[in-house]
Amino acid sequence: MTTKTNKYNYKTIIIPASQLISPRETYQRELVSPRAKEIAGKFDERIANEPKVSYRDGKYYVFDGQHTIGARILVSGNKDVPIKCKVYYGMDEQEEALLFAQQNGVSAPLTAGARMRAKIFGKDSEATSFYMANLSVGLALDFDHNRGLDRIGCIKTAFNAYKRIGEERYMEAMKILKAAWNGNPDSFRTENIIAITYFVDRYHDEYCPQRLVTQLRSTDPLKIYRDGRAVGVNLTGYKKYLFPLLCIYNENAGKNELPMKF
Repeated sequence: MTTKTNKYNYKTIIIPASQLISPRETYQRELVSPRAKEIAGKFDERIANEPKVSYRDGKYYVFDGQHTIGARILVSGNKDVPIKCKVYYGMDEQEEALLFAQQNGVSAPLTAGARMRAKIFGKDSEATSFYMANLSVGLALDFDHNRGLDRIGCIKTAFNAYKRIGEERYMEAMKILKAAWNGNPDSFRTENIIAITYFVDRYHDEYCPQRLVTQLRSTDPLKIYRDGRAVGVNLTGYKKYLFPLLCIYNENAGKNELPMKF
């Protein structure tokens, strides 16, 4: 029986596991073996979701459910087990990537990096613009959290900031972080990204970028994180990280001291 969802037709078909392809070289994430083993240990065929598969160029490409497939194979004793799948027709690889990025990931939740990489591959306009904005200031998105120089691992935080303050101010903020700590991985912690993006947006027409870079350069990149934790319940949300950054900027500022505007 053929069913239609949105603009795609799909059929429920039983397919040998050996014929199911996970396109990890493009948009699909790596299979996390411990997670597949965990799923296998609790596996119940009666409530398991069918993997979602795209039939393209005569092959079956998995865009949702590779960990469920891995668990089924383990439960069967690593045999070429037949698996009931929802097979979709008429999609190209970019459309598969965007659907992969939208999945809920009940069995193995998607990381922000895996979701963003798939969106970029699928040519999502906002994700692609975000990616290019970072490249233009000399930064790369650290999809796999490898922690290297000039790499942003806190992708969800950075993307939210990009959408909140806009591309121009986001790029200004990230240039400051990069210049202050020479791309040190700790400089791109969630707390620093929150603080700098709120600061640049809140004080945009008042602060001196060079002064901010100089002040941060003489400070440990973990200071905002530590001081924010020390604030306790007196300040909440972004304010607990913006406040330490304001203090860093205002140190020895004299008449150029900025007011507390939050």
